[in-house]
Amino acid sequence: MSKTEIDQLTAEFFGAFDNRGGRGADVAAIRRLMLPQGVIVSTAPTFTVYSVEEFIEPRERLLNDGRLVGFSEWETSERTEIAGDIASRIGEYRKSGTLDGQPYEGGGTKTFQFVRTPEGWRIAAFSWYDGA
Repeated sequence: MSKTEIDQLTAEFFGAFDNRGGRGADVAAIRRLMLPQGVIVSTAPTFTVYSVEEFIEPRERLLNDGRLVGFSEWETSERTEIAGDIASRIGEYRKSGTLDGQPYEGGGTKTFQFVRTPEGWRIAAFSWYDGA
């Protein structure tokens, strides 16, 4: 059951950024999916460490102000390791949409650290590298 729950949590994470069909992205869902003290790291183009709130705010604005539309991102492959109440997942992903009127596509690698809490599995940390 844990792998199924982690798969669902990961799908909800990627779905939080989806604004296809004119709907608003639900980036605020990240607050529910992560531990409040979670750590988020981007390695490129600039190495940046975010708190949950620092990560959400600019993405919420970008995905809901009309600059980035028709956007989604999705996992294309993954490997998940579970040991009791902790889990690690590394996966490749793709993304696409229209940014400032121009086609926007790319992809990269994301890694997640999960913990099982009394409320269920949550993301403790994630990092990403946009490769293309």
